[in-house]
This record gives sequence, C-alpha cells and structure tokens, in this order.
Amino acid sequence: MELQLRGITKRFPGVLANDDVSLTARSGTVLALIGENGAGKSTLMNVLSGLYRSDAGEILIDGVHQTFRDPGDAIKAGIGMVHQHFMLVPVFSVYENVILGVEPTKAGGVLNRREARREVKEISERYGLAVDPDAKIENLPVGIQQRVEIIKVLLRGAKILVFDEPTAVLTPQEVEEFFGIVAELKARGATIIFITHKLKEALAVADDITVLRGGRVVGHADPTTATPEDLAAMMVGREIDLTVDKEPGTPGRTILELTDVTMVDDYGRPLLNKVSLSVAAGEIVGVAGIQGNGQTELVEAITGLLPISSGRVEFDGADISNRSVRDRHVLGIAHVPEDRNDMGMVGSFTIKENLVLDSYYAAPYSKGGRLQKASIQESALALVEAYDVRPPLIENTGGALSGGNAQKMIVAREFSRDVPLVICAQPTRGIDVGSIEYIHEQIVRKRNEGKAILIVSTELDEIFALSDRIIVMYDGKIVAERLVGETTPTEIGLFMAGKGS
Repeated sequence: MELQLRGITKRFPGVLANDDVSLTARSGTVLALIGENGAGKSTLMNVLSGLYRSDAGEILIDGVHQTFRDPGDAIKAGIGMVHQHFMLVPVFSVYENVILGVEPTKAGGVLNRREARREVKEISERYGLAVDPDAKIENLPVGIQQRVEIIKVLLRGAKILVFDEPTAVLTPQEVEEFFGIVAELKARGATIIFITHKLKEALAVADDITVLRGGRVVGHADPTTATPEDLAAMMVGREIDLTVDKEPGTPGRTILELTDVTMVDDYGRPLLNKVSLSVAAGEIVGVAGIQGNGQTELVEAITGLLPISSGRVEFDGADISNRSVRDRHVLGIAHVPEDRNDMGMVGSFTIKENLVLDSYYAAPYSKGGRLQKASIQESALALVEAYDVRPPLIENTGGALSGGNAQKMIVAREFSRDVPLVICAQPTRGIDVGSIEYIHEQIVRKRNEGKAILIVSTELDEIFALSDRIIVMYDGKIVAERLVGETTPTEIGLFMAGKGS
C-alpha cells in the first residue's frame, strides 16, 4: 500500500502542532520520520492512526481518500501502530494478548483457543517472528514482547506499520534481530514508518528520511549519502557536534562505595541483590542495563529515596546507609532524577522556584525562616543564562518548558552546587540532540573538575560516549564491569540480556 499525507494541519489551543505536512511512504520501503521533541511526529501519527482528526489536509491509501473517525477505522484501512510502550497484559499469554478484541469463537460464543493459537503460530512463522503462543508476557524479554506487538497488528490485517521508537528498550543484539524483522516485512510488501531519535539507526534501516521541525517538513534525506551530522543539523536548524570530546579520566579518592547492598519489595523479593560498586573523584561510571533490572532502585538506595535491607552505603568514607534524603543532599550528593516531571521539578512552580527546590531552606536563599527573594532572583537569572535555558523567563512555570529546557533547568540546579558526587539518571531521555550535546558537555566538565559522576542510562551509545568505566546490571545484580576502552557494545549488550560469560 502507498500512503500519502497531503497538507496535514492540526491545531491545539495556542499550538500549531502540524503545519501543512506532506509525505509519502511506499509499499515495500521504510520511511524514517525524525525530529526533536515537539516537532510534531506524535501528533502526525495520531492523526494517521485515527486518534486525532486533522483540521486540514487528507490521507490517501493507494490514491483513495480516507476518513478516520476513530482508531477502528484506521485499523480497518490497514494501519497498525506499534507503540514504544507496549500495550500488553503481563499476566496473559501471547495468544490471549494477540486476539484481545478480535477473539475467534465457537458455537455459543465460546473462545476458540485452538484457532487463536493457530492464527498466532501461522503469522509468526510467515514473518519469521518466532514466539511461543502459550508463553506468559511477564516472562518474556522485551525483544520477544515487541514481536507480540507486531503479530497483533499483522493479525488485524495491517499493511502500513508505524513503529514508534522501536529500539528504545532493546539490547544491541535485539536491535539487529528487529532490523531483520523489518527486512522481512519489507520483502513481503509492508509499508513501514519508523519514528526514531537514533540517527544512525535511521540511516541503517530507512529507504527515505523525512525531517520535521516546528511542525513542518524541513527536509528529506537519502540514507545512502546523508550523515548523522546532516540529519542533526536539519532537526535543530544549526550544526551539531555529535561526538563527546573527552580526555581519559584521572580517578582520585573513592567518593561513593556500596558494599553488598540489598533491597527487597513489599513481598520480600530482591530488587537489588548484594550490589557492590565504587565511584572515584574525577571519573564517570556508567550503569548500563535494560530498564527494570535494578537501576532505578540503585539510585534510590544511594540518594535515600528508598531504604536498603542490608549492606552499606558510604559517601566520602562515612556510612550514610540510614541517613535521610536531605542529609545526603547537605553532605554533597547532587541528583538528576530519571523522571524530570514527577521527581525533578514542580510543573506549577516558576523556573526560579524550581531552581532552589532542594536548597530553598539554606543560605543564601533563606534567612531566619524567610525566603530571600533577591538572592533567588539573582541566582536564577545567572543559571538560566549559564545553562542556556530557553526562554530565560524565570517567572514562567517549569511545566511550560520543553523537555530539553526542563532538563537543562534541572541540570543547572544540581550542577551549580559544588559537591563531590553527581548522580544522573537517564540524563538525556526524550530530549533533542541540541540539548543532549549541551548536557553531555556539562557532565564531562564536572568530571574534569574532579567530581565523581554516576550515570544511569538505557542508551548504550550514551554510556560509551561518557563513561570511563561501565557497570552492567541484570536482574538486580551487577553482572559485569569493564573499562570503556576494553569492551564493545556487543559484549555489553550480551551482559544486558543476561547472556554474558
């Protein structure tokens, strides 16, 4: 099927999300759709999948005008969406998830389980999507869960497949397997739209690339001749340096040390299992792993957000295992949390209020129990300029900032403190390449000042670009530790999947 979007325009109050967007995706090809956060990619795909109705423009499939009143109409027209966050029921089996909503039945309306299993098996074999129809979703690795999502849309007759950030939670090996699946879908004539922020992947998998910026199409690229730098410049509107300029680190004294740290959930199941690690002054330690393998709990154990069950957390030689979050903050631990909206800021507070969110009670921002507004104002003005927060209007609310600028605001607050240890969890998740470039520069600057840096990221490229030493977590345990120059993404990816030696 050939898909054409012509002049798609979608407005929200005060926002022109899509502005006269036109693109074409052909049968048997992959169209990569790239752009910064807020560029209009998600809105455009929501129009295509029937979640939104456009204010202007038209959708054509094989030259025939389409009107989608709801997602059901889009599915009937042959459009299938594979979301970044899988829409699966963990306690259901593979086949139960696949047929949900389109269940085959026998006489009397009884579910025909044999037919359901047959349909799933037939599609999985036809497209090379090996999966056990009876396996429980909660027991499957994310790469196999993604296959289930693909089978779901194929079962419903999808000929046009939209993949939203499909490799965000995959190991390097799973990414290669996914690209093989895409090649098979292409060979069978599927039309594929590949939404991604990973420019190297767009160049590797796409037949054509369309770039959105500010809700408009600003360019197209040929993957055979374009470079990541070319795409980044189109996305941002200026030249971007995608490499991290970093000399080898010179580690000093140990700042953070964990010894046999264990954390359990409410049912006594281990979230962290005897985790031991150290971070020295003047080095960046990167923690790699697929989301959900204990990285979040590791950060919470260090910062005091959750109590540990046993083991020891030491900061600069002192046992802080039972110290409060504020105590650890005062001692000298800075924390850029993984969820900037829920943990990093208060959206309804102004930028200047967010910039003192964890220090408002101390000098120079407080005196005699009263906030010192002049000091808060002066500091905020200096920080938004130094850390390039746009717009630099400190009376605006944090919630009004784009993802990249909200992240820069949080980085400004934490990095402006002269403390020995900085913990950055998912420091560039969901932000544009321009903001990524800037935040990476600030992290390296802190290391060069002699600070100890712990980075937690699911982006393996980021781990390799920033780290001096890499630690891999799997199932709540540290399963590998390597110097960055003595390992490869392939080796780290195997450890991430629990397959390392």
